Amino acid sequence: MFRRGRGKSKRDAAIEEQAEAAEQVPSRGPYDESEAPDSGVERLDLGSVRVPVPEGGQLQVEVDPSGPVRAVHLVTPVGRLTVSAFAAPRSGGLWEEVGNELADQLRKDGARVHTEQGDWGVELVADSPKAALRFVGVDGPRWLLRGVAAGPAESAKECARLLYGVLDDTVVVRGSEPMPVRTPLPIELPEAILRHIQQAQAQQTETPNGQV
Repeated sequence: MFRRGRGKSKRDAAIEEQAEAAEQVPSRGPYDESEAPDSGVERLDLGSVRVPVPEGGQLQVEVDPSGPVRAVHLVTPVGRLTVSAFAAPRSGGLWEEVGNELADQLRKDGARVHTEQGDWGVELVADSPKAALRFVGVDGPRWLLRGVAAGPAESAKECARLLYGVLDDTVVVRGSEPMPVRTPLPIELPEAILRHIQQAQAQQTETPNGQV
């Protein structure tokens, strides 16, 4: 006869639940909002993305003349980092398509372009007269995250290293609403930063031409 096994204790059941939860959490980012671990990493909440700011990094906000925020850059001593999220199909694979188009455009602009294999797949590397560029794309659940490192050629490796670190701890907040593929996910600035920008714009408006 087979011996009937003992029922699981509460302690054993709790250990199994913790193990299953650990298996479900990705070991590295970028993370979807639903999978982000509670790691204690401080991130700047920009609405659609939550990004860690490298030590010594400063925020540079690019605002569209019509009002919306176009991009947020992290300016570091070795170069500028930009992280953007876009709506993508459930099937994934958008980065390959976008990367090919981007490479063609860079070549038309006179840049020397080649690809390298990185931790998240194929990366695009471009050398232009203005800067050394690296583009990293990560396909997620209904989103595409694109990271860009731009800076002097002599600090390109260090700038890329910082970009990898930022992407590794970035959280993407896609939302459930339907969006056309490639639509940029909206950027929302923290209230304190928004007030600072509005005050700076007001001062520029009030300052007469020719005065500082």
